[in-house]
Amino acid sequence: MLLIPAIDLKDGKCVRLRQGDMGDATVFSDDPVEVAERWADLGAQRLHLVDLNGAVAGKPRNEKVIREILNAMGSDVPVQIGGGIRDLDTIERYLDAGISYVIIGTAAVKNPGFLQDACTAFPGQIIVGLDAKDGHVATDGWSKLTKHNVTDLAKKFEDYGCEAIIYTDIGRDGMLTGVNIEATVTLARHVRIPVIASGGITDMRDVDALCAVQEDGVEGAILGRSIYEGTLDFQAAVMRADELCP
Repeated sequence: MLLIPAIDLKDGKCVRLRQGDMGDATVFSDDPVEVAERWADLGAQRLHLVDLNGAVAGKPRNEKVIREILNAMGSDVPVQIGGGIRDLDTIERYLDAGISYVIIGTAAVKNPGFLQDACTAFPGQIIVGLDAKDGHVATDGWSKLTKHNVTDLAKKFEDYGCEAIIYTDIGRDGMLTGVNIEATVTLARHVRIPVIASGGITDMRDVDALCAVQEDGVEGAILGRSIYEGTLDFQAAVMRADELCP
């Protein structure tokens, strides 16, 4: 079970949002590089970066600090990034800088042809982010709920060749209400590629629950507010996951 600390970037700072609301951001650090180094020292095997300003602008906005994090991590800890990725040139620039995986969210739903082109051009390095509520996909920073069924889209994107799917229950993200195991497992059972859980992960009970369904295809989880506010000890969680589902 891959436990991935999230570092959400807004105006060069490490923040967390509640349910994706840019107006409801808690600043946890003015030094995201130090935060990245801390998680790496505590056993992180991958980092999850989100350019929140980029997601709003439709193009990267925190590249300076992203490059600083990549330089600090070197080749030791792979980094995945999402937010504002709308064209192949941006993907190529990120990969050239040292990013291991690029996450495409809203653009995948609105422009499936772009996702297909990206998967073809950069095989093994494209992850799709599907944010959903009650089984339907949301876009544009979760402000718009579409009629797309999350399972149907996931199967379609799998056929395109994406490496994995990050599934976020937007009703739980940043709320510390527990991960939506049922919905995550339902999605994972319908696809062959790995599913990474996101949203609501709160404490060690969620880690135990995720490990219990790893064989269903849930191979990782993104940890946010819980590890910043201390409801989940990240190092202890990594040790538990290694013990329960190596």
